[in-house]
Amino acid sequence: MAEIENLEPDLEELRESYRSGKTKEASWRKSQLKGLLTLLKEQEKDIFKALEQDLGKHYAESYRDEVGTLTKSVNLALSSLKDWMSSRKAKLPIAAFPSTAEVFPEPLGLVLIISSWNFPFAFRPGSSQLFSSSKTIPTYLDKKAVKVIEGGAAVGEHLLRCKWDKIFFTGNPRVGRVVMTAAANHLTPVTLELGGKCPAIFDSFSSSWDKEMVIKRVLGGKFGACAGQACIAIDYILVQEGFAPTLLELLRKMAKIMFGENPRETKSMARIINKQHFLRLKNILDDPSVQSCIVHGGGVDEDNLFMEPTILMNPPLKASIMTDEIFGPLLPIITLKKIEDSIEFINSRPKALAIYVFTKNETLKRRIISETSSGSVTFNDAIIQYAADTIPFGGVGESGFGRYHGKFSFDTFTHEKAILRRSLLTEFWFRFPPWNDFKLALTKSAYNFDYFGFLLVLMGLKKNS
Repeated sequence: MAEIENLEPDLEELRESYRSGKTKEASWRKSQLKGLLTLLKEQEKDIFKALEQDLGKHYAESYRDEVGTLTKSVNLALSSLKDWMSSRKAKLPIAAFPSTAEVFPEPLGLVLIISSWNFPFAFRPGSSQLFSSSKTIPTYLDKKAVKVIEGGAAVGEHLLRCKWDKIFFTGNPRVGRVVMTAAANHLTPVTLELGGKCPAIFDSFSSSWDKEMVIKRVLGGKFGACAGQACIAIDYILVQEGFAPTLLELLRKMAKIMFGENPRETKSMARIINKQHFLRLKNILDDPSVQSCIVHGGGVDEDNLFMEPTILMNPPLKASIMTDEIFGPLLPIITLKKIEDSIEFINSRPKALAIYVFTKNETLKRRIISETSSGSVTFNDAIIQYAADTIPFGGVGESGFGRYHGKFSFDTFTHEKAILRRSLLTEFWFRFPPWNDFKLALTKSAYNFDYFGFLLVLMGLKKNS
């Protein structure tokens, strides 16, 4: 861990590592990936212990959401690295013969990754980062090329004043704007993963099997992922008013099965990260207009920073619980006249990182895809898209921009350099001055790939119009 007063030597060491060219080599990248796998295997128990101490996460949740997903991503990168790093040929028109072109991927350079506290173990192929102790990093990774710098706002502000080749930030829109402003000073490209209020549209279901399945997925997508402290957690539910009583009863019943009569004692749900965030959530509930809407849960344990899974019915839309990202175990249900009204409701608010739609209605599915904008849309499940390396993860609008996961992570930290090779055997002489109508006619034919017309102009059989 580097101290703020000693940052510049560390940054210069990082720059020198990149300038040496070693980080561009496949052998070095594979060694770092294998180091991560070894760390995850040898330090698994310590990782679980740290996540339990910080967030109250059960080790099964920690493996599912952090160690397991990271291991999966590293294995994918190891098996795909050669292909990802390879240049690919690009097509050129016949008129360019004899010429060749290719797209060559190269690392952007020195990258600053500002990670989040709710999922502290993460991986970005192309530029790796892991938050761990200063004793662990040198043992498994190249300490001259990968560094961990811990600290608060002061450290963050200092780092943002430095010049980087890429900044990757996970957090809220307010800080995201600060990051972008700082990056603009050096024209540094930025990827922002900002989250927001992710809605879940809940259509009516008749089958008891379907009901049980989707209710589990809703509760897991809200309370089962770091107690709702996740950017892609369900923020609120939209449901047709006629089905709302059934939905509420199903949620209450399944919540007791999944989290127990006393969720804190069952240790099946994480706790709030710190006192500041706990009081923020408590203040949301203490609003009289919100408190009166609680229909399940509501219990709080300030000493242990724990909040029960809490469900609210139709809280005021202008209350903070419906204007700000909740980021905690509070689940509002908003009733609508028709389930189709959910489209207008969603479109009247900032674009979400994810939209979840629980329905069998194919027409509604098509309308959600075509008439709404969000980072992703998942039908009949929640959060599961996070684990898929073959689809991009990222936001749009106020939920962020840029994408990562799997090959998309590699691309995020990569510059695709265009390379074109020309022969000296031939020349497009008509592309140079002095200009005349004959050269214009040849250029028009070449740009339109009209090779027959090109020959006619060249032979004097076709004149320029």
